[in-house]
Amino acid sequence: MGYGLGVFLLALGLILVFAVNDTQIGSVEVPTLGWILALAGVLIIVLTAVQMNRSRRSTAVTTHADGSRTVSERRDDVPPTV
Repeated sequence: MGYGLGVFLLALGLILVFAVNDTQIGSVEVPTLGWILALAGVLIIVLTAVQMNRSRRSTAVTTHADGSRTVSERRDDVPPTV
């Protein structure tokens, strides 16, 4: 999965919505199927971006004996491997 699948579903959905002239094939409405595929593509793209960003950041909270807390945040700016 990833950006490729998301872009593919988005493109396929938009083609079905805007480029196909038939409104119904059998009992399936083509524009509705196109919108569903397009939304699924957008959702996959967003989830992939969130997952890649989340994997590069970590936060640690340390509680001291006196009750105070120290928050340290670490972010690796290494690009993800493809």
